[in-house]
Amino acid sequence: MDKAAMDIRPLSRSELPASAAVLARWLIGKTLVREHRRGRMSGRIVETEAYVVGDASGHAYKGKTARNASLFLERGHAYVYFIYGCWFSLNVSAGRAGIGTGVLLRALEPLEGVHLMSRHRLGARVEDLARGPGRLATALDITRALDGRDLCAGGGALWLGDAVAPRGRLGTGPRIGITRETQRVLRFFEKGNRCVSGPRALSG
Repeated sequence: MDKAAMDIRPLSRSELPASAAVLARWLIGKTLVREHRRGRMSGRIVETEAYVVGDASGHAYKGKTARNASLFLERGHAYVYFIYGCWFSLNVSAGRAGIGTGVLLRALEPLEGVHLMSRHRLGARVEDLARGPGRLATALDITRALDGRDLCAGGGALWLGDAVAPRGRLGTGPRIGITRETQRVLRFFEKGNRCVSGPRALSG
């Protein structure tokens, strides 16, 4: 789908669940909107991972630093970091201010601005444009310049919107690409959606 100016209702902070695990589940099917200088890009959130209080695999585990400070903001703010020296990843802060928990947005199903996403991800199929956290950030041109952005401000360069279509069946499983706390079932996704990352066997 590649329509201009879809009618997407911005989400308010009061709507967001205050628990990282509950927020990660709740965000499946909601919309991420990027208002770019070249035009709007948006997509349905189809895969997330929660990083909860006391989680040794989370960036907040050792406390607040200059790099992860946005993760300690009140729920609904962007935490953007550079990883593996290759790409950026986008998280949504969760819980109360000062806690340090968040939700990693792992994959989007493109809605608006597919042609713009394709310029950022040359040669990628539509279903692969934002299939994985690094691809998601690259497709939407999300960088550290957006770190700390209020995603519930009702507009601006990056914001969260309500669902534009019914959500499919919800799947759960262990998180991908971590080496600690691997037993936690904190990955959520829309079952059968081809834009979900990782091996297809994990998202059917």
